[in-house]
Amino acid sequence: MRKEEFIKADGAAFPGKVFTDALLRPLFDYQRSHLFDAMMQIHAAHTQMLAEQKILAESEAGKILNAIREVWKMDRAELKYSAEHEDLFFLVESKIGELIGEELAGKMHIAKSRNDMGEAMYRIVLRKYLAETVEQAEALAEALLAQAEEHVESVMPAHTHTQPAQPTTFGHYLVAVYDNLIRDIERLKRARHTVNQSPMGAAAITTTGFPISRERMVELLGFEGMIENSYDAIGTGDYLIEAAQSLVSLMTNMGRWIQEFLRMASKEVGLLRVSDAYVQISSIMPQKRNPVSMEHSRALASSAAAEGLAVIHMIHNTPYGDINDTEDDLQPHLYTGIEKANRVLRLMHAVVTTLTFNKDRALRQARENMITITELADVLARDYGVSFRRAHHKASLIAREADRQEKELYEIPLETVNGWLGDVELTAEDWNAIADPVAFVERRRITGGPAPDVVRGMIAKRKQEKDA
Repeated sequence: MRKEEFIKADGAAFPGKVFTDALLRPLFDYQRSHLFDAMMQIHAAHTQMLAEQKILAESEAGKILNAIREVWKMDRAELKYSAEHEDLFFLVESKIGELIGEELAGKMHIAKSRNDMGEAMYRIVLRKYLAETVEQAEALAEALLAQAEEHVESVMPAHTHTQPAQPTTFGHYLVAVYDNLIRDIERLKRARHTVNQSPMGAAAITTTGFPISRERMVELLGFEGMIENSYDAIGTGDYLIEAAQSLVSLMTNMGRWIQEFLRMASKEVGLLRVSDAYVQISSIMPQKRNPVSMEHSRALASSAAAEGLAVIHMIHNTPYGDINDTEDDLQPHLYTGIEKANRVLRLMHAVVTTLTFNKDRALRQARENMITITELADVLARDYGVSFRRAHHKASLIAREADRQEKELYEIPLETVNGWLGDVELTAEDWNAIADPVAFVERRRITGGPAPDVVRGMIAKRKQEKDA
């Protein structure tokens, strides 16, 4: 299409048809869905503050507040984009003006800009999203700790480099997952604190000549504090970055242990059984129990993390000031990412709360693959006076011989072991304990170790911290 033909079809005045369809109308719909309540809340608070500061007469403020309440009650479906109004901000002003006149409606914008109001709207909406995520994450944490308490004596293999390494307990493992989640909850809370600061009164970027009270706006809008420097209030994007980073961290960390749960729930491993409520049966293989709730959680976690990364990339290399890049094109990535994260948290709360753990199978697996062999080196060094380096060498020798004969430690007679050791003779009691994963776990009584009493102590401490 030639230039003249394109201009004729699209229009030569603002807004062009393409600009409207590709940008203005979608942004209007987004603002109406996510920002309308926050916008009206700010209009009302700012009007009240103007009256308290004697900038507006009480009668004027009363009429404006009544009109705000009337528009606030409108069916949002009636709020539609038109070329007459650039965005929701101007449409709302127009609707209020229809009720009380344009001149009086315009007074509610004294000492207020779309800049500080926009930043405040984003923060009001985002703090609500983050509060919900904290609530969902805390519910999951509680479920993890409850399961951990049930399994402080459920011995199982721990893995390093994806290979069986040493015995631990399912309770010990779950407390580790819980601690990781708690740190992410703290990151979310810190992010919410950063978000929940008022930019109101910064106006366009340099405040105003009117004697407003920025402090009063903090109170009226339920913020925790104020972004004091007005340039910072308008120019910063760190609250978006911090929220995105906390989302990425939460979902990345959860994705790792969800992957572990899927491995444990496989038929070959068979340690976890997901409740029937959260599995699906194959359409052609009726014997299968597919733990799709966790598969969807893993996929959603990756998608949510990607939304957070999109936020960071959109802010990167943008000017420090009022700029569209951090506004309506960016905000939905956070909301969508957090909504997905909340779905993951709810799904995994249900899965964790209702799962069952196969203690007998876990104990059998903990007796395999010689994963107690490090205890041999410890016993030789601790109880038989062998230097640790020599003890480790002797333990390696036993492991190689057992592997060559394709035997587990408990299958090797004491006489054979002592023959391989050469200059050291173990007692039957020591050898049986070395080969026993339960004894291995019980001996790990150092702070943070998997011994049942130690794990019980960790759980009790965490419950106390939660209730403090």
